[in-house]
Amino acid sequence: MLMLFVILAVVVVACAPAPTPAPTAAPPTAAPKAPADPSAAAMAKLYEEAKKEGALSTIALPDDWLNYGEIKKTFFAKFPGIKYTDLDPQAGSQDEINAINANKDNKGPQNPDVVDVGFAFAPTLKNDGLCMPYKVATWDTIPTALKDPDGCWYGDYYGVFSFAVNKSVIKNAPMDWADLLKPEYKNSIAIAGDPLSSNQAQQSVYAAALANGGNHENVTPGLNFFATLAKSGNLVPVIGDQSKLAKGETPILITWDYLALGYKDILKGNPEIEVVIPKSFVFGGVYIQAINKYSPRPNAAKLWMEFLYSDEGQLLWLKGYGHPIRYDDLVKRNVIPAELAKKLPPAELYSKAFFPTGAQVSAARKLVGENWEKVVGTKIAK
Repeated sequence: MLMLFVILAVVVVACAPAPTPAPTAAPPTAAPKAPADPSAAAMAKLYEEAKKEGALSTIALPDDWLNYGEIKKTFFAKFPGIKYTDLDPQAGSQDEINAINANKDNKGPQNPDVVDVGFAFAPTLKNDGLCMPYKVATWDTIPTALKDPDGCWYGDYYGVFSFAVNKSVIKNAPMDWADLLKPEYKNSIAIAGDPLSSNQAQQSVYAAALANGGNHENVTPGLNFFATLAKSGNLVPVIGDQSKLAKGETPILITWDYLALGYKDILKGNPEIEVVIPKSFVFGGVYIQAINKYSPRPNAAKLWMEFLYSDEGQLLWLKGYGHPIRYDDLVKRNVIPAELAKKLPPAELYSKAFFPTGAQVSAARKLVGENWEKVVGTKIAK
């Protein structure tokens, strides 16, 4: 799977020929009147039903992705008596869909009870009838644009695109998308994947398209943006990662903010990493959670979901630098611990994020993959 930041001065994207999309993930304007977590009685009852099932299987949840290691440890310590099967932690979203389809009649541990997939797979889950509708107790605090109205799926966490900048090499960090075109960033910029196949890389191009007046049906502005970066020599034709960022081989990396913030922590100032959120256009990328329609252990799956969407579960995601889907609600009710809050940027930045729908992401990714070689003409190597 394949999921905070320093806010810098406003820079107008001079290359944008049209207005950028409006924010799409506005949360409720007031904190909910009901408790933000499920009642103890309801959880106790659900736990008893889950214990009767006696097990839970997840898939594609590596321990080092958004603090899932601690999340799993905390859940099973909190709810003993449930045997855990950790299926294929390195699986991708399509692998998760395949696992559901391949195990519809399997009542054993190889059938995943829940999935955590990219937003582009929301239509597949709903249209193919692969999800079991269920609304967690905190349902009303999840932004409307980021959940299926029937409870088939809902966003779990999100990030926005950022620039991770090695300050030992780059003294003046780029503040916005347009800044990346400046000659001073020659041989400096990388994307975190191959645009022919990588979800993150393809969405980077989609984000650039939106920042420059395009849309999910017209990603040409984004492709042209990267073509200009390539022709000027600013784009380094390799897949960027933590190692290349730290070594200065690609001192500017376009990547999800939660990954950039993780790099910043891991490197501990050697070198110093600045994480910049482009001010003029903030592109949000969401992952979604769903219960497998064919789950052999539906109550254990529901218990898992209730935990993830409780304040406790949401804060554990936040600890891993992924913005939990109920982030704005947590801020409004002042439940984020002070020490954790110090590491985060002002909450208002994320209210400006544009979150494309799953169908829009799917359409844009397809166009990027089909046209990168023709328009940009640069092969991104490992």
